[in-house]
Amino acid sequence: MSATATITLIGKPGCHLCDTARDVVASVVAGLGSEASAPSITVEELSILDDAELRDAYAEEIPVLLLNGRVHNIWRVDPARLRQAILEV
Repeated sequence: MSATATITLIGKPGCHLCDTARDVVASVVAGLGSEASAPSITVEELSILDDAELRDAYAEEIPVLLLNGRVHNIWRVDPARLRQAILEV
């Protein structure tokens, strides 16, 4: 069975840090596309405006990046760290 990585970006519309995080995630995922050792990657995005539980948990920390359900980063996404974490899945 091949490894899978689910990346969840929690943010909200109009958040410039969320826009930057989205761009970093897209760049890292695109760069891993040709890596034979890379897992299958799914990216999803959730808004704190649509979910009271997420808003209560993360309102002061967005963007929050989860990797397979665990917090990987808050506020800023380091591309090298994200890439390494995905490869270690």
